[in-house]
Amino acid sequence: MNVDLFDFELPAERIALRPAAPRDSARLLLLDGDRTEDRGVRDLPALLRAGDLLVFNDTRVIPAQLEGRRGEANIGATLHKREGPRHWIAFIRNAKRLRTGETIDFGNGVTAIAEARHDDGSFTLFFPGDEPVELLLERAGRMPLPPYIAAKRQTDARDADDYQTMFANEPGAVAAPTAALHFTPELMAAFDAAGIGHTTLTLHVGAGTFLPVKADDTTDHKMHAEWGRIDAATADRLNTVRANGGRVIAVGTTSLRLIESASGEDGIVRPFDGDTAIFITPGYRFRGIDGLITNFHLPRSTLFMLVSALMGLDRMQAAYAHAIENDYRFYSYGDASLLLP
Repeated sequence: MNVDLFDFELPAERIALRPAAPRDSARLLLLDGDRTEDRGVRDLPALLRAGDLLVFNDTRVIPAQLEGRRGEANIGATLHKREGPRHWIAFIRNAKRLRTGETIDFGNGVTAIAEARHDDGSFTLFFPGDEPVELLLERAGRMPLPPYIAAKRQTDARDADDYQTMFANEPGAVAAPTAALHFTPELMAAFDAAGIGHTTLTLHVGAGTFLPVKADDTTDHKMHAEWGRIDAATADRLNTVRANGGRVIAVGTTSLRLIESASGEDGIVRPFDGDTAIFITPGYRFRGIDGLITNFHLPRSTLFMLVSALMGLDRMQAAYAHAIENDYRFYSYGDASLLLP
C-alpha cells in the first residue's frame, strides 16, 4: 500500500510533553464497531465485559541513551536490541566519525567498542569489563525519551518514573509500552471488581518503533526485530479466555504484535521465545486478539498502519481527525483509545 494513505496533519501543540496526572485521568476515545464516544480511561471497567482479559507488557525501560566521545568527535548511541550479555545493537549519531574497532568513551568509566557496522547504519557495540551492562547504563545512560519529546525539552528526574509502567519488571526495553502508562493500582482494582482479568507477557521494545517509514510502499519497509516471550501458562490462559467466550484485549501495540506472532492460523496462541519483526498492515487477519487499548500514533508510522488494519483506514483517519479537533493529546505521554472492531 502507498504510505501516503497513512498520512495526516497533526498540530505540534497536540503532542503531549508530560503524562496526565494522575495517570488514569487521561482521556479515552472509544471506537466500538461504528460507535465513537469521548470517554476517560477510568471508564474502561464499564466499557469492557466480565470475562475479558487485559494483556500487559511487563518490559522495563533501561537508560539506553548514551553520549560519548571518540577522540575529538561527539558520538551519541541509542541502544535498541540486545545481542548478548555484553553486546547491543545501537543507532549512532555522528556515525560517519566512527569506524569499526574504535572505542567510544561514555564517561563514568563506561566504554564500548564498535565491533561491526550494519547495512542500516547501526553498530554492534561491545561493552568490555566485568560489571553487568545494566550497571554501566545506570551510571552513564539516561532515559531514552521519544525524539518528538526529546526535541522539545530535556529529560529530567520525573521521566525516570513517568516513562515506566506499573507493570515494568523485565529490564530490556528502550521505549515504554506507553498504553500501559495510564494504569494505576486503583484502576486495576476496579477491573478486578468487574470480573475483568489481566496477565503479562514480555516484549523488549526497540528504538526502531520510532523510525519513520521511508519507503513509498509498505511492501518495501523493513521492520526491526524485537525479542519477546509468552510462557506456556500465559498462552494457556489466553486460549482459555477465548474458549469461554471472553475477549483478549491487548494493552498496547507491543502486546498485540507479540500475541499475533505467537498465534497460529487456528487462532491458538502458543508459547513464544525469540525475535519478532511482524509488520501488520490493512488486509491482515487478526488471530489472537479481540481488541486493543493504545495511544495515538505518528502519521505514516507502522503503528498507525497497525490500528488501520484493525479498524479500517477510513475509520482511523476519521477517528484521528475527531481526536485532533477535540484536543486529544498525542503520542507516548498522550491520551488513549479503546479499539473494538
